[in-house]
Amino acid sequence: MTHFTCPLLEAPLAIQIHAFAALAAFFLGVAQLARVKGTRTHRALGYTWVGLMLFVALSSFFIHELRQWGNFSPIHLLSVFTLAMLPLGVYFARRHNVVGHRTIMLGLFFGALVIAGAFTLLPSRILGRMVFGG
Repeated sequence: MTHFTCPLLEAPLAIQIHAFAALAAFFLGVAQLARVKGTRTHRALGYTWVGLMLFVALSSFFIHELRQWGNFSPIHLLSVFTLAMLPLGVYFARRHNVVGHRTIMLGLFFGALVIAGAFTLLPSRILGRMVFGG
């Protein structure tokens, strides 16, 4: 009998929490992009997305799998950038600066979730092993 293992569920808790929050932020972000903008629902889901992104960025500081600078790696710079840009994106939304808000939030969605997420699919990474085996 074959025993099923899931690399993500066998990973350290910090990685599990980070990955599930990132996946939730990704799918909520996709929903936000597809929905009508400027509504109360958009605003409420947007604050939820910002909270998830804060959680994703902060939880990354407890992950030390790739170490180039002590316990940290270049991906942690993206977390610092995310922590700086999220409040600015909210500020722009509250000031009705639609272009600034859109630019920052789309940049974070594609940069911090889509592009950074694509790197987690490398065969040597946990999600890569889940998707492609190994």
